[in-house]
Amino acid sequence: MAADIPDDSERNRFSARAARYAKVGTRVGGVAARMAGQRFLGAQGDRAGNAEALATALGSLKGPLMKVAQLLATIPDAVPPEYASELMKLQSQAPPMGWAFVKRRMSSELGPDWQAKFKSFEHHPAAAASLGQVHRAEALDGPQLACKLQYPDMQSAVEADLQQLNLLFSLRKRFEPAIDTDQIAVEIGARLREELDYAREAKHVALYRHMLRDEPLIRVPNVWPELSTGRLLTMDWMEGTKMLSHKEDSLEVRNRLATAMFTAWWFPFSRFGVIHGDPHLGNYSVFAEGGAPAGINLMDYGCIRIFPPSFVGGVVDLYQGLLHDDEARVVKAYETWGFRRLTRELIDTLNIWARFIYGPLLDDRVRSIADGVKPSDYGRRQAFQVHQALKKLGPVQVPREFVFMDRAAIGLGAVFLHLAAELNFYRLFNAAIENFSVGDVAARQAVALETAGLAVV
Repeated sequence: MAADIPDDSERNRFSARAARYAKVGTRVGGVAARMAGQRFLGAQGDRAGNAEALATALGSLKGPLMKVAQLLATIPDAVPPEYASELMKLQSQAPPMGWAFVKRRMSSELGPDWQAKFKSFEHHPAAAASLGQVHRAEALDGPQLACKLQYPDMQSAVEADLQQLNLLFSLRKRFEPAIDTDQIAVEIGARLREELDYAREAKHVALYRHMLRDEPLIRVPNVWPELSTGRLLTMDWMEGTKMLSHKEDSLEVRNRLATAMFTAWWFPFSRFGVIHGDPHLGNYSVFAEGGAPAGINLMDYGCIRIFPPSFVGGVVDLYQGLLHDDEARVVKAYETWGFRRLTRELIDTLNIWARFIYGPLLDDRVRSIADGVKPSDYGRRQAFQVHQALKKLGPVQVPREFVFMDRAAIGLGAVFLHLAAELNFYRLFNAAIENFSVGDVAARQAVALETAGLAVV
């Protein structure tokens, strides 16, 4: 990397956290008050206007709260269309920071002569998201670049939001004791803090280049270390079109893109114990060959989860247990993951959600991911059943590894729903876990992490 972050620069400061608390309360609270007032007066309310106001408030806040909105937008029909439309914009069209900020940030990261290190650098960002924004640039020797700049005071913003998240979790635990959220909060905090470290993200890129080097359907950029720091990440610019622009393409094209998405997610997990924990549509684009859609570009590597190989073994054990009705193997999987005080009722409850997540992988036929269920109903019945059961059995402590595993699985399923893909998910998954062994995962993971300069878990 070209430079390190100074020890006292934009550290987690009390004054910045206090400002964040006030900003959250004022902006989101204002939208909530507006909506509550409409309900009190018996008015229908301007749902489109409320949606736009909420998106504007969350977008201006940036940070973790905005990422929650992004997640909602990845699940078709999870929120009313007006809200989904506005929240979707937050994935790549968040309100950007102005040119004055860009010049200060680039100068602090690459020095006052930073503009001399590029042939050109676009003033307006190509994309703006929750923790940073991306500018298109051109290297001195010609290649097109994507420069990802972190917003100011993000460390303080993240710590402040995590404190408020802990407060919300504590209230939830008090009134909805179905799930013990302690480990969930720990996991969210760990992953968000990692996302602030662009030097680590550069290593994640190297990790994915290693893992997917033989996959022609998936492209991973190069990092430009001489133009990168802890708060600036410069990579190859990857030409592509938005995933949703291909919703009306032929089934063959949509299936090709869905297969690429499946491979990009399940292959690294099943072979190396690594997942991309944020598979929303803004993190991918479609590249073309010969004028036709040919595969996907992976463009963001902040939210990467590296699992102990034993956890991957638990995923395969649960799959095989459900496939062959082998209860002992199912129980072994839950024990491997760290579930405690397992009872018959708890196992049956956990299996409701497991059969929903694994359902397409257990079915040896060509099918859609929802298989005839309306997108708005997809998973809702199972989620309700699990919630009602856990209210009687809880509180159940969910192992921290499940937070982004579950989020990623739902987000990936949403992509398949959007594309209306029809695949044999059973055969795709069984190809990914062919000749599986925990020892092989550990060996491959160790090599991959060493190659990328990351510590072994």
